[in-house]
Amino acid sequence: MNDKNLQIPKRVKRSDQIVESVKRWVALNRMQPGERLPNERELMEQFQCSKGTVREALKSLEVQGLVSIRTGPNGGAILERVPYEKASALLRNFLHFEQPSGPEIYALRTLVEPEIAALATPRLTTEDLAELDALVKRCEVTPETFDERMDQRIAELEFHVLLAQRCGNAMLAFIGRFVNDMIRDMVIFKKSALPEQREFSCANLKYHQKLLAALHARDADRARQLMHEHMESAEHFNRELEGQLNQHFLGMSRGIPG
Repeated sequence: MNDKNLQIPKRVKRSDQIVESVKRWVALNRMQPGERLPNERELMEQFQCSKGTVREALKSLEVQGLVSIRTGPNGGAILERVPYEKASALLRNFLHFEQPSGPEIYALRTLVEPEIAALATPRLTTEDLAELDALVKRCEVTPETFDERMDQRIAELEFHVLLAQRCGNAMLAFIGRFVNDMIRDMVIFKKSALPEQREFSCANLKYHQKLLAALHARDADRARQLMHEHMESAEHFNRELEGQLNQHFLGMSRGIPG
C-alpha cells in the first residue's frame, strides 16, 4: 500500500471552522463595516462550543483585520473594513522571498494600467485633475539632490495610484495600487543605489504630460493608448535597469566598488 494512502487529513481546528462560518454568514447577509456580530453567548450556542473556542475565533478575525473587539456593556465584535495598507503589506511580505523581478512586475503593470486609465478618465473630479497636475509639475524641475530625485519617483507613482483609486473597479484598483507599491519598494530598496536615470525620468514625464492632456479632454481611448505606450516604454527601461542592478550587486558581493 502506498504511504500516501495512509496519510490522515489534517484536522481543522474548531475555532478556524467558526471563523470560516462567520465569514460566509457575513457575506450571505451582506453585512457592512460597523455592524455587530452575535455576542459570545449566541456564538457558543450556535456552534455548540466553549467560550474559549469562541474567543479564539474572534481573536483570529481581529488579527485578520475583519473585526475589532470592544469591551464594556456595549462591546463585542464589530465588523471592520480591512485597510488597503494592511492587505498590501501582508501580500508584499508574502512575495518578499518570492522576489518577483522588475520585468515580471512591469509585465503585470502593462496589462492593468491602460484599462485603469480608461476607466478613471470619466470619473476624475476637478480636484483629482488638479492633484494630477501638481504631481506632474513636481517632476518638471531637474532634481539637484538625492531626496529630490526620490520625491519625483514617488510623485510618478502617486500619479498612477490616484488613477487606480478612481477607476471604479475594485479588483483593478487593488492590483494597480499594489503593483505601484511593489515598484515603490524597488525604488526605495534597490534602484536608489544606482545613479539617476535621466532618460527614464524624461520619458516618464513626457508620457504623464500627454496623459494629463487626454484626461483633461476626457478622452478615455487616448488615455488607454498612451498608458499602454507608457508601460511598454517603462518596461523597456526597467529591463536595462535590472541589468545594471545585477552588475551593481554582483560587484558589491565581490568587494568591487559600484
